[in-house]
Amino acid sequence: MSSTASAGGKASRPHKIIIIGAGHNGLVTAFYCAKAGLKPLVLERRATLGGIAATEEFHPGFKVSSIAHTAGPLSAQVARDLQLEQYGLKWIEPEPRLIALSPDGRALPLFGNASQAAYEVAKFDDTDGRKYPETQATLGRIAAVLAELLTQEPPALDRGNAADVLALLRAGRGVRKLAAQDMYRLLRWAPMPLADLVAEWFHNDLLRAALAARGLQGTAFGPMSAGSSLVLLLRAATEHAGAASGATLPGPALYPLGGMGALADGIAAAARAAGAEIRSSAEVTNIMVKDGAVCGVALAGGEEIPACAVASNADPRRTLMKLVGPEHLGPQLVARLEKYRCAGTVAKINLALDGLPQFAALKNSTAPAAALAGRIHIGPNIEYLERAFDASKYGRFSEHPVLEITIPSIADSTLAPAGKHVMSVMAQYAPYRLRSGEWSANEQGLGDSIIQTLAQYAPDLPSKLVAGQLLTPAKLEQEFSLTGGHWWHGEPALDQLYSMRPLMEWSRYRTPLRNLYMCGSGTHPGVALSGQSGANAARAILRDKPWR
Repeated sequence: MSSTASAGGKASRPHKIIIIGAGHNGLVTAFYCAKAGLKPLVLERRATLGGIAATEEFHPGFKVSSIAHTAGPLSAQVARDLQLEQYGLKWIEPEPRLIALSPDGRALPLFGNASQAAYEVAKFDDTDGRKYPETQATLGRIAAVLAELLTQEPPALDRGNAADVLALLRAGRGVRKLAAQDMYRLLRWAPMPLADLVAEWFHNDLLRAALAARGLQGTAFGPMSAGSSLVLLLRAATEHAGAASGATLPGPALYPLGGMGALADGIAAAARAAGAEIRSSAEVTNIMVKDGAVCGVALAGGEEIPACAVASNADPRRTLMKLVGPEHLGPQLVARLEKYRCAGTVAKINLALDGLPQFAALKNSTAPAAALAGRIHIGPNIEYLERAFDASKYGRFSEHPVLEITIPSIADSTLAPAGKHVMSVMAQYAPYRLRSGEWSANEQGLGDSIIQTLAQYAPDLPSKLVAGQLLTPAKLEQEFSLTGGHWWHGEPALDQLYSMRPLMEWSRYRTPLRNLYMCGSGTHPGVALSGQSGANAARAILRDKPWR
C-alpha cells in the first residue's frame, strides 16, 4: 500500500519530515527528530544502512567496512544522547594507534599516550622525542577551542544581521580563550601547507609524512598545498570533541566490533526506539516542489510520499541539481553549484587474505599482530606524498600511492574465517577524472600499483591474496551516490568550510527552497565520522518547526 493513502483510499497526513539517506548523519538527524516526537521517515537507496559507514561481505566469509574504516570519533555529546552501548555497540581502540613503515625496514609506532609515543620517536630522532609531548599538548589546546565551533551553527556572513554578528563574536571569544602564543599559532598554522607545519614541529621524515597524511586524507590537497594544515587542525578538533583524552598527533584508531556498519546499525536502533521509521531499498528520485517549498518526495517505483519538510543526507550537488532540479534554483545558484568542488581523489581496496602478512619492518617484533591492529601508514616522506599528489593534478593515478591501511580482523574475529584476515586500504591519489581513458579501463593498473606498493613492505602479501574489491571514485559515485566520488561531499578547503560550506548563502543546513534542509557531510563541520553535521541540522530543523 502506498504511504500516501490509507486503507480507505483517503490521502494520509504528510510526514512532518522525511530524511533522504541512512548514512550516519542522516540517522543522527532522524534520532533527534524522533526524540522530539516528529516520527521521521528515513529513506535509503541501498539495501544496507550506513552510507560510507557500512559493513558488507565482499567475498564469501569476508566482511569489511566498505569505505571508511575508522570512526571520527563520534561526537561525545551525540554518543551520550544515543547511548549506543545499550544496542550492543562495542568499540575497539587498539594501541599503537598508528604505525608508520619505512622502506628501509624500520617501523615507527605512535601511541595515544604522548610519553609512550615520544619514547618511540626518540629512537629515530632524540630532539623530536623531547619535543613530541609539548607539540601534542599545544595541538590539544588549539583543538579544544576549535571543537567548540563544531557544535555551532555557523553565522551567515552574507547577511550580517545582529544575530549573525553576535554568533561570529561568540566564535571569536572562543578563540580568545587561547594564550597569545597559541592564538598566534592558530592564525598562522591554519592557512599553511602541511609540509611547512610538520617541518616546524619535527625533523624526522617518516614522522613528518605520517602526521601530514592525516590532514590529506580524502582531500585534493598535497602536503605543499596552501590551507592543507587546516584540515589537520579540524581532525584534531573532531577527536577532542569525541574523546575525553583530547586530541593526539597520530589521531584515533577507533572502530566498532563488526565493522563500521555496527555503528550505523546502533544509531538506526536508537532512532527506531525513539520513533523513527527507516526504509531501505527505497530510492528517492525526486524532491517534489510546490510554490518554492518542498512538499514530499517521489521514489524510483513511482510512489509519492508527502512531507512538511525534507532533510537530505546526500551531497549538496546531488541534492539540489539532481533530486530538486536546476529549474527550481535559478541560474546564479546553478552556476555556483557547478563550481562547487567535489571531485574525489581516494580509491578504496578491500582484500581477503589467507593469513596475516609479514611486514619486513616487524620481522623482529615479538607481537607483530598487536603492532598492526591500528592504522598503518605507507608514505615515507613529504616528497613521496607530493609526488603521489602530482600524478592526480595531471589526471593520473599515482603509481606509488600513499596508503592508510587497517587489518580489523586482528582484533575482530567476526570479519573473517578463523586464521584468515581482511585488509582495508585507502589509496591516494586516484582522481575522479582521468586525463586518458575511463576508470573501467584503468582499474587493473590502479589495483596493481596498490598491491605492488604493499608488497614492498609485506613481500608475502601477494601470495596470501584470496580476493579483492576495488572502489575507484567513479564506482563510489555509482554505488554510493557520492557526486565525484568524494567521501566528504565536497572539498574541505578554506573557501568550502564553516560559513561557506557548502556555499556562503546556504551554510546553515537550510537551502533556497523552503523546508528543505541538508544534514550530510557537505555541511559544517563536514569532515570525519562524528555525526556532528546531523546533530547540528536536527537543531536547525527543530528550531524552525517547518511543519507548523
